[in-house]
Amino acid sequence: MAFTVKNIYIQQIEVMKSKFIAYLIPLNIEEDFKPFLATLRKEHKKARHIVYAYRVKIKSKSSDDGEPRGTAGRPLLELLYKKEIENVALLVVRYFGGTKLGAGRLLRTYLQAGVDVINSADLVTLER
Repeated sequence: MAFTVKNIYIQQIEVMKSKFIAYLIPLNIEEDFKPFLATLRKEHKKARHIVYAYRVKIKSKSSDDGEPRGTAGRPLLELLYKKEIENVALLVVRYFGGTKLGAGRLLRTYLQAGVDVINSADLVTLER
């Protein structure tokens, strides 16, 4: 059984003065992703990174957006697979707080932001 969301969910965490704002959005067609990402980039002009992962039907994609390879986008995509969530995009906006977190802590923080927004979401069974 797979799950999805019908609404946009947002959660924020702060670690060592860096802010991580996670978005979980419904995404029924892949073409809707780029306009949403562009809107987030405009809204968060001063953000250092906007990492993402999405799953739409049989397609999936992730991006670390300049973070160390494998510390952000891929773990978020794996989280979507583990939780069996489809037709969604999971994005995390990061405002750098002045202190480098290191790859391990960065990975844990991005995952925590993803888990928090998923836990806040009203997941519904995906109709095939």
